[in-house]
Amino acid sequence: MVHIYNTLTRQKEEFKPLEEGKVSMYVCGPTVYNYIHIGNARPAIAFDTVRRYLEYKGYDVNFVSNFTDVDDKLIKASKELGKTVPEIAERFIEAYFEDTGALNVKRATVHPRVMDHMDDIIDFIKVLIDKGHAYEADGDVYFKTRSFENYGELSHQSIDDLKVGARIAQGEKKQDPLDFVLWKAAKDGEIKWDSPWGDGRPGWHIECSVMARRHLGDTIDIHAGGQDLTFPHHENEIAQSECRTDKTFANYWMHNGYINIDNEKMSKSLGNFILVHDIIKEVNPNVLRFFMLSVHYRSPINYNLELIESAKQGLFRIENAIKDAKERLKGAISTEVDQYELDFVENNLKDFERYMDDDFNTANAVSAWHDLASGLNRYLRKPTTNKVVLQRYIDAYDVYTSVLGIELNTIEVLIDEEIERLIEEREIARKEKNFERADEIRDYLTIEGIILEDTKDGVRFRRG
Repeated sequence: MVHIYNTLTRQKEEFKPLEEGKVSMYVCGPTVYNYIHIGNARPAIAFDTVRRYLEYKGYDVNFVSNFTDVDDKLIKASKELGKTVPEIAERFIEAYFEDTGALNVKRATVHPRVMDHMDDIIDFIKVLIDKGHAYEADGDVYFKTRSFENYGELSHQSIDDLKVGARIAQGEKKQDPLDFVLWKAAKDGEIKWDSPWGDGRPGWHIECSVMARRHLGDTIDIHAGGQDLTFPHHENEIAQSECRTDKTFANYWMHNGYINIDNEKMSKSLGNFILVHDIIKEVNPNVLRFFMLSVHYRSPINYNLELIESAKQGLFRIENAIKDAKERLKGAISTEVDQYELDFVENNLKDFERYMDDDFNTANAVSAWHDLASGLNRYLRKPTTNKVVLQRYIDAYDVYTSVLGIELNTIEVLIDEEIERLIEEREIARKEKNFERADEIRDYLTIEGIILEDTKDGVRFRRG
């Protein structure tokens, strides 16, 4: 029985979907103004794994993840790059599919875009106005936050506490500092659409409410996203959706933890803002995914080259065991089945399911996979092996790779000649004061588990 930690109730709850055998799931996707960063990759991987496990359990998962293809960031990128907003969006949607595809993230059942739902957005806002939950002010439309009595429930904040930090910015015509925008009046030169309140474009929060309702209905099973979206984005989604429908918006709310870079919060100002597009040029995407899943999705995770190398070595050990098993299968015997080994595999898979049933604990699931590999290596040390037993280990591996979304046999180990060539290139770069290239080579070798040592005879290396 699957249990999910529900951010709304702050406790684990038995998962009971609205419709038997089916799951409706909405995950907030990226704003497509640039390549995705490693912080975007975490929810993509985490909730792809949730989806995979639910499908493994037999559920038909209707998985919806949106693209925000119009907002301030896209408009800014449009001006800087001399392209239209749709052109910018199309470019980076394609880039998103390339990057997440490398990470083995399955495409959603539907990837809705804001621009394709403008009529739905306008109709949604009209209903909120008609029901007294929103109002127009000089071409802008605002949501009356106090009209929703449960506001703050998801982020566990009282509306009075929220009021203390609320402000009305210059140019805004809110009735209350807590109110938020549903529709923005057009500014000169910006992309816009016609509406009953004049030309303009939607606010950010309304988009996901509309697309979730359009593709999944008034009430959905699971709504998920990064921890940073809990407030105000998801809080606002609940308010406007439930005021629109008078129904519960989502029964289970899931949020993944933050990513730090070398123990510091990732931010452009700190210069540690890392794009997936750049990472996977140097780091095997399967290793990056394996690294992400080695920590429970709700826990913070720290990214650095040492931890990536540790993940790589761990996955490499898992890979080697199954390679050896498939090779031994060719000459294995058909008699003398070892029941102990069959029971070991069955118990390991039970552990795997028990961990995944417990709020999708991939950290423990990865540990169980290591245990399975250790058991397989132990069995392979026997002088004779049985086909049935080996095939059962192989089948169990297939469960792990399918649910965790990991492809095996993708890790390449540098040969000594290539390492020597790179060391020589690094020494030349240092002499030429091309320190950027020298650092690139050093970092690459570190990722590959190569440790450089200065000796009286020059630089030598050893494998970590």
